[in-house]
Amino acid sequence: MITQEDIRALFSAQLEKIGDEELREKVVRTFTTACLLGGWETADEIRDMPFTLLTDCHGIGFVAHTIAVTEGALALARAQIEACEALPYAIDLDRLVAGGLLHDVGKLLEIEKDGEGGYRKSRSGRCLRHPISGAILAADGGLPDEVVNTIACHSKEGEGRPQVVETVFIHQADFATFNPLVMLDGGRLIP
Repeated sequence: MITQEDIRALFSAQLEKIGDEELREKVVRTFTTACLLGGWETADEIRDMPFTLLTDCHGIGFVAHTIAVTEGALALARAQIEACEALPYAIDLDRLVAGGLLHDVGKLLEIEKDGEGGYRKSRSGRCLRHPISGAILAADGGLPDEVVNTIACHSKEGEGRPQVVETVFIHQADFATFNPLVMLDGGRLIP
């Protein structure tokens, strides 16, 4: 069984960036709950799990993707904060990191092992895409509506929907890690 300590170890550098201790602990508990409900038993299992079934991940697992998206979104936000004298909106970096860590938490319910060394979409995943199941997990875990918005709206479910600014950064960082792989597999990424 994956413990809260396992989640803290996997994402220690990112969790340390969340100043609000209560928010940090809710992120950890939500992750642990998702692992339990999805049947994931070890940290290695979620580290090795592909972050998507839609294209070849080329060895990039769920944990690495989650860290890359979180750090990428944080870098985008910090670049704006540092470059712009005055932004017309506030960026909450605690919520940004929490949303980055949890943006794909629903994939722990959406993806399962296929029993043959690979992965497939689970029954839960066929019923609900990860933005929806992840948003439900986060809401049940007591996370703020703004973090729930990031999870629910970071992918196509969020198109045309109201979004907090942190969701915009998470969306951009998420697709910056996904699109190059799709383009590579389609022969459209220029080497």
